[in-house]
This record gives sequence, C-alpha cells and structure tokens, in this order.
Amino acid sequence: MRRLTMMTGAVLLALIAVLPRAAAADGPGAPAETVQEAAAPGQYLGDCTELAELAGYLRQAAEGNNELRAAYRRWEASVSRAARADVLPDPMFNFGYYTTPLETRGGPARYKYGLSQSLPFFGKLGFKEQMALREADGVKAQMDGLKLSTFYEVKRVYYEYAYLARAIDITTESMELLRYLERIATARYTTGSASHADIIRPQVELGRIEDRLYSLKDLRAPLVARLNALLGRPAETAIPPPPSIPVMVATEPDSTLFAELPTNNPQLAYWDAVVGMEQAGRDLAERAYYPDFTFGVDVTEVDKARTPGVIGDGRNPIMTSMSFNIPIWQEARGAAVDESQARILAAKRSRAGLEQKLRADLELALYKYRDAGRKIHLYRETLVPKAEQALGVTLEAFTSSAATSLDLIDTERTLLELKLDYSRALTDQAQRLAEIETLVGRELPCEFHGSILEPTRLEP
Repeated sequence: MRRLTMMTGAVLLALIAVLPRAAAADGPGAPAETVQEAAAPGQYLGDCTELAELAGYLRQAAEGNNELRAAYRRWEASVSRAARADVLPDPMFNFGYYTTPLETRGGPARYKYGLSQSLPFFGKLGFKEQMALREADGVKAQMDGLKLSTFYEVKRVYYEYAYLARAIDITTESMELLRYLERIATARYTTGSASHADIIRPQVELGRIEDRLYSLKDLRAPLVARLNALLGRPAETAIPPPPSIPVMVATEPDSTLFAELPTNNPQLAYWDAVVGMEQAGRDLAERAYYPDFTFGVDVTEVDKARTPGVIGDGRNPIMTSMSFNIPIWQEARGAAVDESQARILAAKRSRAGLEQKLRADLELALYKYRDAGRKIHLYRETLVPKAEQALGVTLEAFTSSAATSLDLIDTERTLLELKLDYSRALTDQAQRLAEIETLVGRELPCEFHGSILEPTRLEP
C-alpha cells in the first residue's frame, strides 16, 4: 500500500493493523502485494519450488487416478488383441467311422482321419493386423488425452482452491476493517458527531460480507473432494490450502503452439489412427474379391483283405485335398468397399473439423491468458494501490466528519472487489496456461515471477 501521508497517526496504525499485508512504499504505483522479484529456478512446473506441491499431486494422479488406470488396461488389451490379429486359423482335425465297413479291393475300410488348414488370400492377415494396430494406436491416443485432461483438471481445481484461500483472507480482512469502522461510528455517535445511520450502514455491510465468507468456507469441502477424486484418494483426505501461485509467463511464441497442435494433440492423433484403421479395412474389403484356400490330408484305415494275395492288401490310402470359396456375390463385396471408403472420408472430415475447433479453442485460451496477465499488471500496479489510498483518505475524512459512513463503505467495497478481481486474474492466468498445455499436448516452459498469493490463514 502507498504511504498515506495525510492520515493521522492513530488512524494509520489502526489501518495497518487490519491490513497487515499492505506494504508501505514511496512513490506512485507501488504494488499492493509483497512480491518476490527473483524468479523461481527452472522453466517447468516441476522446477518451480512454489508449485512443488502441485507437481506432487500430478504424480499422484498419474499413479492413482482410477480412470487413467482403467484406460491403461484398455490399451493393454488392445495391444494383446493386435498381437494375435495376423495368426492363421487353427488347423482342423476330422475323423470318420464307417458303421458298416466299406469293402475295397485292399480290404474293408473301418475309419478315416485327416488334417486341414485354411489359408486366407495373400494380404488379408496383414490388413487385419494393420486394423488392430491402428485401433491400439487410437486407444493409446485416448489414454494420452485422458491423462492431459486429468492433469488439467488437477491444476484447475488446485488453482481454484488457492483462489478460495486468498478470497477468504481478503474477505476476513474486509470484515476486520468494517468492525473497526463500526467502532469509530459508534464512538462518534456517542459524542453526537454522527447519525444513527452511520452505525447501521457498517452493520448491514458487515452482515453481507459475513454471508459471503460463509459461502466461501463452505466451498472448501467440494473442492477438496474433487481434488481427492482426481488423485484416487478418499474424499475426506485433508488437503492444505495452496501456499502460493506464481505469475507464469510462457516463453514460446504463439506460432510454435499452433504449429505443434496438429501433431501433438491426442484427440487429433486418435482420428489419425481411425483413418489408418479404416484404410486398412478398405484394403481388406478389396481382398474379399479373392478366394480363401483350404488344404488337407486324409488317411483311410483299411483292414487286411479277405482274399490273400490282393495287390495293396491292408494298405491305408492317403488323399490330399484343396478347396476354396467362390466369391460370386460381387455386389455385397462392392458395398463393403464403398462402406469402408465412406468411413475413411467421415474420419478425415471429423479430424479436419476437430482441428479447426481446437485451433479456435487455442486462440481463445491464448486471448484469455494474455487478458489475465494484463489485468494482473493493472490491478497490482494501479487499481489496488489507488483504492487503498482512497480508503485511507476517506477514513481520515470520516474521522474528521468530512465524509459519511456511506462514502467509507463504498470505498471499502471497491477495494474488496478489486482485491478479489486481482486474485481471480492470477488464478485465471494459471488455469488458462494449463488449458493451453492440454491443447498442445505438452508442458510449456515458463518464466516464474514471484510468489503472488501469500500463505493463507485458513484453518485446516
């Protein structure tokens, strides 16, 4: 807070007591919050000491989130399915018994047995394998997308929890200030220098802010339960309020992010896999015009001939065979090819439409990120310091009967809203950066500037 030179000594001490975070500074535009100027070491979230707790939560989510673990098992299943997609059909063993022996020159035939093996036409097994592999790629892309969205949700809830802690602190400070104003108004009313309305107005405002404080505190439990659910922990597990959120300035240009989005985004990778799978399916459908073959060997067991000296007496005849299907239903096979081609075009269109949507989402996220950064600078350097200065001037005027309690309450309400908006802008910037990382599919290098949200006094 800028030094309020026009305030009396008693009022200045009282104001500093109820606003302990206001830092006295010389010169216009002094920051309203104590900001550490040194940037945190490293460029990534895991290197920032202020977000070490968040990095730990992300590791817990990667290991304990039930949806992620289920997605990993689905990917394992798809890989196992692809491993057996190019295996030949099992060979067939056949056995036949003559209830009445078949008389042959070499002797009566009792039974026969044989083996047969079906062989799909050249390329069919390979295309089946390609379809299974592309399907596994799609499941892997879905798992990667789920991991990114889970990490985003962890960050979003974590930053929202940090904002909640700061909002409770700011609202509590405002209540303390209003109680102080009520005491001043009561003292002036007893001396006849203030009206009864000067006492009622702070009490009404105090009740309104107290109701807001209760609502903020009630929000803790849902946020904690949500974060625990993302980490795969019991909902009642205690989570301390986040100690700080630094200002994170991304160091990569927008052009790099837009260039990487088509190749890094898991949702687009999923549709790439779908296109590949449908193309392999079309090639397989085209192979259906050709027949599959079955080769076999049969042996007939023959007893000794009833007449001695017969050529081939008791010799078991062996027969080899070959069969194939006749693909005469060409219209059905042509329809299957047309269906596969339509699926390919649909998948390509879906991917193109999704890429356009994701580019628009990235453009909007970048705008909101930059807008939040602009508001951070505006609130910290200009609006909050001026509102604190205005509060000090109005408070001094009120103590000297030059201003009413309504003027003081309006000034206090403006300061409260600006401080909350300032904290909201800090949270929005962090959340939008997390959204951008989700869209581009990787963590972005940043410059971390200071600890903006200070340790909360929120009770555990």
